[in-house]
Amino acid sequence: MKKKVVCAFMGTVMALTTLAGISVSADENEIYMFISSPEYADAINELIDAYKEVAPDVTINYETTQNDYPTLLKAKLNSGEVPDIFSSTSGKEIDTYKEWSYDLKDQPLVDSMLPSVAATMASPETGDGVYGLAIKGNYFGMVYNKGIFEECGITEFPQTIDELTAACEKISEAGYKPFTTGFSEWWVFKHIWQHYLAAAATNANISVADLVASFEKGEAKVSDYPELYDNFFNFIDLAVKYGDDKPLETALENELAAYGGGEAAMVLGQGAWIEADSLAIDPDLQVGFNGYPVTNDPAQCQIISGADQALRVSSESESLQATLDFVNWWYTSDYGIDWFTSVAGVVPPVKTTAESDFEIIKQGSALETEKGAAPLGICYSTDSWHQVFGELMQAYIAGTADKDATCASIEEQWASIEGAQ
Repeated sequence: MKKKVVCAFMGTVMALTTLAGISVSADENEIYMFISSPEYADAINELIDAYKEVAPDVTINYETTQNDYPTLLKAKLNSGEVPDIFSSTSGKEIDTYKEWSYDLKDQPLVDSMLPSVAATMASPETGDGVYGLAIKGNYFGMVYNKGIFEECGITEFPQTIDELTAACEKISEAGYKPFTTGFSEWWVFKHIWQHYLAAAATNANISVADLVASFEKGEAKVSDYPELYDNFFNFIDLAVKYGDDKPLETALENELAAYGGGEAAMVLGQGAWIEADSLAIDPDLQVGFNGYPVTNDPAQCQIISGADQALRVSSESESLQATLDFVNWWYTSDYGIDWFTSVAGVVPPVKTTAESDFEIIKQGSALETEKGAAPLGICYSTDSWHQVFGELMQAYIAGTADKDATCASIEEQWASIEGAQ
């Protein structure tokens, strides 16, 4: 599996070399697709190959990267090299890139799109339009190895902070690594943080949207919310104590190797997208999935559900019709609809009766039915903010800033980056 991930990134490097300086081709049948989420590279390449059989005259140049994607995208947009398809976070970032995005509201794909997904693709400012499509719905939570838990005598996944701490001690004593963290990736932190943000909002009797808005306006302090100031930072400390030897050098491929190889019991910041690659390492891996124990109230150990990523079609594309034909086929054809569950292994963003074979999706669905799901908090901020937040947390882990200094920077940067928009 490790080789497979490396190949995905090598493909990215090759694409970057091949496509450097290219935006939209003068050929109306050539589509340039520049998106994040390299973990779906293999699945998207299969999608492109399938479409080649439907439209043999269309060429799709696919480029993917994760680190520094927002920076690279903005450089392309600022230089006028707008990809025919590009990606952003859904929610607030819909308006950030709205001027470059084609409104898909009258396209056939909208009829296939789940209403909850379409809502995250509308303009938050005006409340209308469909300015993106989702590569996936998602479940966010803690991926874990049921086999290790059972071997350590832990019969149920911990639902509270105290239970989690006790579980870490048992797992460590048994010779396993409780966590693999992925802390070299800035986006891992936003996936974890949103669980604590949801608990903070719930306990303050406000919505996540209102809590985020108060930080953007410079009115809130991290220390006002013990779920953030105490519980989140304590969890990061716990993950460092019981995690990778070099957490700031651990990326997605390292997490996959540690989890799939039976070395680590829990994976941070990941979701359904890692299941296939983990099983490629160990087909007998007992995949478990649950929420983060964010407080000592078991009811708040919830997964998060929603569509966090938007793929945008450039309104300036010289290949606009070819691009629209491709995304409509993706969302409406039998192959395209089946692709979400059978190939990509994601929560389908489209209406379908297909049942997933992926444990994370099945367990996530059951948990959402049983306990409900917390709000998708990452959608209320832009990736410009999330990247800075991740870098601040990396500095905290490195020991170059203490908790209070980190919180002060979080407050300052949140208001500066998001409040200015």
